Amino acid sequence: MAEKREPTASDIRLVIAASSAGTVFEWYDFFIYGTLAAIIGRTFFPTDNTTLQLLLVWAGFAVGFGFRPLGAILFGYFGDKLGRKYTFLATVTLMGVATAGVGLVPSAASIGIAAPIIILLLRILQGLALGGEYGGAAIYVAEHAPPEKRGYYTGYIQASVVGGFVLSVLVVLACRFLIPEDTFEAWGWRLPFLLSLALLAVSLYMRLKLNESPVFKAMREAGEIS
Repeated sequence: MAEKREPTASDIRLVIAASSAGTVFEWYDFFIYGTLAAIIGRTFFPTDNTTLQLLLVWAGFAVGFGFRPLGAILFGYFGDKLGRKYTFLATVTLMGVATAGVGLVPSAASIGIAAPIIILLLRILQGLALGGEYGGAAIYVAEHAPPEKRGYYTGYIQASVVGGFVLSVLVVLACRFLIPEDTFEAWGWRLPFLLSLALLAVSLYMRLKLNESPVFKAMREAGEIS
């Protein structure tokens, strides 16, 4: 068996930074839907009953949460089979593409019932990606951390959830400040969703620099892949 190389302090800092940043971006992608709920409702769930409209929007939000456990199981399986790093890349790519897709879907006024159906399908993809990302990030960091600091280091992943929500609010406020109200209502609200592509590029750049988890490497070298 090859000699086991312990991660250096620099390696661990990169692991925490890349994993936390990716988690922030993924939760940004997930929360931006809720931050723009009113416009999402008018665009994709038009109805004369504003209460029903809002409930339909939040039902779409709930669908994403509902698919998180399935995403955790699915990508947890791939993480054990293919490795943590490549599963990381898959979940962040799926989330970025699905979020940008929301910003590109035509309104219900243009394509009718197909619009809310497509939005719900994209929310399902987001839920699957987030379920795989969150658990995967915690495992990846834990497998790099020394035993006495696993709780502390994985705490950054939990803290990153709040970072995603705050980022979504800041981006929307910036767009509202910089874009005239009529323009924002017409198409400017799509920009926060399309920003996901830029965040995806940053996240992929950071994560491609990461090495595979030392625990997974040891399992693979010992022929003990799950």
